[in-house]
Amino acid sequence: MTTLQDTPTVALPEAAPRPRARRMVRYGKELAKFGIVGGSGVGVNFVVFNLLLHGLGWGAMTATVLASCIAMGTNYLGFRFFAYRDRDKRTKQQILLFFVFSGIGVAVESGLFYVAYHGMAMDGPLGSNLAKAGSIVLASAFRFLVYRTWVFQHDAQRA
Repeated sequence: MTTLQDTPTVALPEAAPRPRARRMVRYGKELAKFGIVGGSGVGVNFVVFNLLLHGLGWGAMTATVLASCIAMGTNYLGFRFFAYRDRDKRTKQQILLFFVFSGIGVAVESGLFYVAYHGMAMDGPLGSNLAKAGSIVLASAFRFLVYRTWVFQHDAQRA
């Protein structure tokens, strides 16, 4: 008489994740890392913006542009060494592309801020921060697409 314990077990192979599922997981991780670095950059952007505009009384456009530029510098370090550290290391070209596209992002963000701050009279402390937040969100969509597509590209052998 054979018991259940005497019956040999056969290990079934685990199904390998499908390529589309792997891509979605990789994309989700990339988006999360972008969010972490971007979130810290947003924090820097808001602190500098509020310090300059409401603390020191600087002009709104000067405060928003300078805050965005300072955040751009801190974001480069976060993207290069955290979010996209697995990407191709084309240092000079990568830095140039990052700052060109970031400069375009600052222009987009500043233009949107200008419209809200001056055109929609969002010039008080709450309104200026809402204008800043809206402009950051819209400009960040642009930044995410260009950073992942042109600045921090996958190494051709690993893609």
